[in-house]
Amino acid sequence: MRHALKRARTCLGLALAAAGLLTGTTGCTGDGGSGGGSGGEKGGGLALPLPGRAKAPGDVIRISPVDGAKGVPADGPVEIAIDGGRLERVSVVQIEDARPARLEGTISEDGLRWRPAAGARLALAAKYSVDVVALDEDGRRSARHTTFATVVPEKRFIGYFKPENRSTVGTGMIVSFGFNRPIEDRAAVERAIRITSDPPVEVVGHWFGKERLDFRPREYWQPGTEVSVELALRDVEGAPGVYGIQRKTVGFTVGRSQVSLVDAAEHTMEVRRDGEVLATLPITAGAPKTTTYNGKMVVTEMYDVTRMDGRTVGFGGEYDIKDVPHAVRLTNSGTFLHGNYWASEDTFGNANVSHGCVGLEDEKGGSSDSPAGWFFDRTLIGDVVEVVNSRDRKVAPDNGLGGWNMDWNSWKTGSALR
Repeated sequence: MRHALKRARTCLGLALAAAGLLTGTTGCTGDGGSGGGSGGEKGGGLALPLPGRAKAPGDVIRISPVDGAKGVPADGPVEIAIDGGRLERVSVVQIEDARPARLEGTISEDGLRWRPAAGARLALAAKYSVDVVALDEDGRRSARHTTFATVVPEKRFIGYFKPENRSTVGTGMIVSFGFNRPIEDRAAVERAIRITSDPPVEVVGHWFGKERLDFRPREYWQPGTEVSVELALRDVEGAPGVYGIQRKTVGFTVGRSQVSLVDAAEHTMEVRRDGEVLATLPITAGAPKTTTYNGKMVVTEMYDVTRMDGRTVGFGGEYDIKDVPHAVRLTNSGTFLHGNYWASEDTFGNANVSHGCVGLEDEKGGSSDSPAGWFFDRTLIGDVVEVVNSRDRKVAPDNGLGGWNMDWNSWKTGSALR
């Protein structure tokens, strides 16, 4: 196995050198409700820390409104605070809308507090993400990512959607709507959402319960496809006496194809770009008692540093690391593909030790020259990561954007129009 690991690393080095790929920068942030998972379902975790390693800094970041808050008024309040150290980065952005907009604000001179600029107000019927990175007195980073939604006028419904307008995404992107109220007339709502593409393909909706509607084609999108999403929900009666308020058209572009195959038994990940192998990276997957899901998973979020807390995914206090680098979210329940600086070097390509995530070798603080940094810098929202040969079940179709794990006929039966 050690010989296989050395061979995998040699192949990686040759592939990177030949392609001239040892470059790149880091991206954005995440945390608690985000890092490590947002539900009690297993499948999100990280490799166990090694004895003797320094613990991450304490959880020092306080955010208002709380993560997942709904019905927040236009005047908030929105505030980020810490007790010591200083705030390094704060971003409050309206997301899942036709025109994402940043809420302007400033960090206080002492670095302990962020507040919106004078006169700045939140948009109604909007969803916001909050991303914060703080430094403690010793210069160690701690990250948090939260979301909240503002108040929707009474007797109205709205659909928050992915991907972002005008974004460039991977070929596995699924258009996903989450509604703020249960939809009773699902056919009327589905009929009011029209998705077209150039080149044209058939795109079909599938309902997961009464508050989520996903759309996908039969196969992955063709690279270069232009997709248009037309929402004609205004005055559509989604439930008795409850009407839509959206009338807009948004769109996105499908970029190059990148599909990565994680073999949990072989401890490798083969990265293919437009059908050609870019590299084979040594990985660590879920340990025997906390295995990684099998199946096709789609990248939905990316953070250059994030917090992963075992308590958010049913692992109690087994781990809580505030500065996990190069984290790529694969499921809602907390499965990430992320950098790992705490496991020994010979873990990667040789053993599965995580709580369900897929780990790539990295450095503390994140290095763009590490396997994790290399992969992060070449990944798009909408790229596909498929796990095989894990001793676990297949990921559920509604866990993240897992709809590619359903065959086409099964997918179509979830449409309210068929």
